[in-house]
Amino acid sequence: MKNSFSISFHTTSSRQFTLKCIAVLLAITPASTVFAHVVLEDQVALAGSSYKAVFKVGHGCEGSPTTAMRVTIPAGFMGAKPMPKAGWKLDIKTAKLNVPYESYGKKITDDVSEITWTAISKDSYLPDGYYDEFVLRGGLPKKEGAMWFKVLQTCDKGSNDWSQIPAVGVDAHSLKSPAALLEIIPSGTVGHQH
Repeated sequence: MKNSFSISFHTTSSRQFTLKCIAVLLAITPASTVFAHVVLEDQVALAGSSYKAVFKVGHGCEGSPTTAMRVTIPAGFMGAKPMPKAGWKLDIKTAKLNVPYESYGKKITDDVSEITWTAISKDSYLPDGYYDEFVLRGGLPKKEGAMWFKVLQTCDKGSNDWSQIPAVGVDAHSLKSPAALLEIIPSGTVGHQH
């Protein structure tokens, strides 16, 4: 069976941007690990943009259903807002920022540091054999680079702590429990778009 896809390009800069995104995605998302860990649906985003983080959960803890998901918001991710889930309670923690930022003319000194979704009852548990997504939105810094979201997946029995961040020069795919990676690329790569 052949796989085929088509991409239409309108300008040279959008073509270069698209090709760069494809290259980054291929480098950081081998097919064999896509469902092995908690990963982000969109693993590449433009610096300084708004970003919808969709955390994909493909399994529980060695057969046990998922009962809670806690996401630690990395430094530089601004104004995190979670999407509620039916049957799950939301808990949001804030903390004082090391580096305040401005939003709509207001200086922000405290921001969301952690978001937790917890199943309200056993009826809301995410069975091991099922797939689901947990979503939040926020702003990205203007600087490019890797941003790691640490995720603690709590189950009825046990947990998976997706929090490992590779040292410089270490391949992230060699980690047993990697944090979810977002690669932030320069926003100047493309011209004005709508």
